[in-house]
Amino acid sequence: MHSELNLMEKKKILYISQEISPFLPKTEISTTARKLPQVIQENGKEIRVFMPRFGVINERRHQLHEVIRLSGLNICIDDQDHPLIIKVASVSAARMQVYFIDNDEYFLNKHMFNNEDGSFMSNNDERMIFYCKGVIETVRKLGWKPDVIHCQGWFTSLVPMYIKKLYAGDPLFEDVKVIYSVFDNTYDGVLSTTITDKLLFENLEEKDVAMLQESNINNLHKHAIDYADAVVQASAGIEKEVLDYIKTSEKPFMEYPGAEDYIDAYQDFYEQFIEEEEVATIEK
Repeated sequence: MHSELNLMEKKKILYISQEISPFLPKTEISTTARKLPQVIQENGKEIRVFMPRFGVINERRHQLHEVIRLSGLNICIDDQDHPLIIKVASVSAARMQVYFIDNDEYFLNKHMFNNEDGSFMSNNDERMIFYCKGVIETVRKLGWKPDVIHCQGWFTSLVPMYIKKLYAGDPLFEDVKVIYSVFDNTYDGVLSTTITDKLLFENLEEKDVAMLQESNINNLHKHAIDYADAVVQASAGIEKEVLDYIKTSEKPFMEYPGAEDYIDAYQDFYEQFIEEEEVATIEK
């Protein structure tokens, strides 16, 4: 009877996205991150959706408001505490809530990743660390146990490592499957020359972050792929170096499903991990 009840529970998918429309302009990432959770929810799954509260987002227009009971944590980066603010807004057409990770230091700038003069923000590494850890800590505070975590975009690329290394002993994440989507959204040069030092301040070893010694976009993707359970080619034109790396990893891989009618492909991909979890539940 216990096993039957487990099978009847709604499966839970956590979406950690870099950008989502209509809060940000339509791009391949923001469109997929908006459409996919809605349909997955309509088809019977329970979802939670997160994105950064970039300063370019119009809070009044989109009716963002702070969730006091979830705010108040501090995220430690390089021995400095940074207050975590959680906001929420609804996509009424989708009957979907979106949680926003916010901080006055990291997300006040009225741009996403570049300064007014077009230069890449020097603290994008810390902003990414704050976002990835902020989502995980908020999910812990919610006490919500996902079956699948789907990371979309390079700004989410630390999540697979955090889940597998820092939060591996947390009962909320012990059986979770982490999927990482590689889009062709990119940046020039390196993210940071000090990101490994900041990551090593936590309970990590040098080998855990070795791929990020040179934190160019390809290495950032490879780092996420190393820790993910499965990978999605979410854009047609991702770098051949990254595509080859995915294939040699021999991890479950969903090739680019096309720009239209891709929902079924994602649903089928999710099911192989959810079915594995169901079998494990029955065996217990």
